[in-house]
Amino acid sequence: MILRTIYESIIQAFQQLTGNKLRSFLSLSGIVIGIICIISVLSAVDSLKDNISESFEKLGNDVLYVDKQPWNEDPNQNWWKYRRRPEPSHEDLLAIKRKSKLSSKASFSVFLPSRIIKFGASHVEGAFMAGVTDDYFDIFNLAFEKGRFFTPLESAKGTNRAIIGAVLAEELFGSIDPIGKEINIKGQDFVVIGVLEKEGNSLINIFQFDEAVLISFNSVKKLINVKSRYTWGTSLSIKAREGVNLDDLRDEITGILRSERRIKPKEEENFAINQLTTITNLIEPIFGTLNLVGIFIGGFSILVGMFSVANIMFVSVKERTSIIGIKKALGAKKSTILMEFLVESVMLCIIGGLIGLLNVWALMAIASAATDFQMFLSRENVVIALILSLVIGVLSGLVPAWQAAKMDPVEAMRK
Repeated sequence: MILRTIYESIIQAFQQLTGNKLRSFLSLSGIVIGIICIISVLSAVDSLKDNISESFEKLGNDVLYVDKQPWNEDPNQNWWKYRRRPEPSHEDLLAIKRKSKLSSKASFSVFLPSRIIKFGASHVEGAFMAGVTDDYFDIFNLAFEKGRFFTPLESAKGTNRAIIGAVLAEELFGSIDPIGKEINIKGQDFVVIGVLEKEGNSLINIFQFDEAVLISFNSVKKLINVKSRYTWGTSLSIKAREGVNLDDLRDEITGILRSERRIKPKEEENFAINQLTTITNLIEPIFGTLNLVGIFIGGFSILVGMFSVANIMFVSVKERTSIIGIKKALGAKKSTILMEFLVESVMLCIIGGLIGLLNVWALMAIASAATDFQMFLSRENVVIALILSLVIGVLSGLVPAWQAAKMDPVEAMRK
């Protein structure tokens, strides 16, 4: 009996939709717009989070970065204090490699001012350049389109070898295979031994590998004074051993660097140790605010839609008053009448929710094609939309359904 009531209610819901098209469209538009507002914002935020997470995974979630100042502080705050601090140095790296027991890899990078990169008659200006040590490959999970990383012998001898990004390779070489070709940097020729895979657009690009030129640390000494303050800066990265807590590694590295830099026990460190979760913690409140804005805007549309659906149900009850009286006279219980109208209200709202989800899916597909960022509609958000539609259906249909259920059968038939 229950299944039959549900089935007949679903049929009646579709009849209401098709029999009164304009009324149904106006009533469901609020539900559709509300679902679009809420779910599109939730989906956009989830997509942005996913994009950022992928970017962080490339850089490594188990890596600590030694810098002059903490990442979670405004650069203009205490600017002079951090300006006077020394840059991370190659000596710091050697001390960590020698003393650390909790790290598996450690890499040092020195960044170069922009140079003109030449190949034959072609040239590229403003390329991101860095001199790196052996463990750079493992810490940053470099993926190669073709070629390889520096061998230990090439790094040790400072052989003129270079690794370039995919975009830089296209701009400089076009359709020519870069491997084995020589590029000129500041009057010196470097043989290209590797081309990195193209990263594409990403919200978090700490290092612009697509337009990068990587050379070994000992090679970069031929181009600049690596201890000069006029470089773009340096970076020291430490990867934790498997199973090692980053807080424990942080404490160990702090002790090693304090000892290496001869900082007295009561003196403050002249360095900061950062990790990627610092950035995620800064971004998380922004995502929360965006979600609240979407829910707030969509909430008004859904509220309007809920009253619209309730209006449809009141009209439906009035139109079928005599039928309700006949059913009750034939023995239909209050619960049966109540369920009949509640199921009809829920079906109307679920149909509105599905239309809204279809629109959100289309918007995500268009946004992905237009921005090169992968936008998606997750299963969780589909479930949220359907549950929300279900709740709205119950709330908007409860009063009209109760009004129908408590009708006196004689008076209902007379009307």
